[in-house]
Amino acid sequence: MEASTLNLSQLAATSKQFARRLLTIGENRLELLTVELQEERERLLQAILLALGVATFSLLASLTLTTALVVMFWQESPRAVLLTLTGLYAAGGFFLYRQLVGLLRDWRTLSATLDQLRKDRTCLEKTLT
Repeated sequence: MEASTLNLSQLAATSKQFARRLLTIGENRLELLTVELQEERERLLQAILLALGVATFSLLASLTLTTALVVMFWQESPRAVLLTLTGLYAAGGFFLYRQLVGLLRDWRTLSATLDQLRKDRTCLEKTLT
């Protein structure tokens, strides 16, 4: 009878210790997730502001260049000037589109949190088996 009481108390102590460890791991992962979400939000805001700045100044530069080229070459061939500029702008737009597609394809949100959760799951599976 005494051995079964001892086994039950050891089992209860081990279960409590396991539960505490599990809660600590969960708390740490939640904190990591919170930090990563904050970093992602700040990075996204910075990227949006930079993209708006680039777009604004690129548009202004393109308008100025277009006006200068049209005024300079209008006497020779108005159609050739406009078609050439259209082709250049289309090529630039296509290049930027390809860059954006590549960026979105390689984007990994919360990668450190997901990697850590996978490691935790593997470690927990090893512990339980």
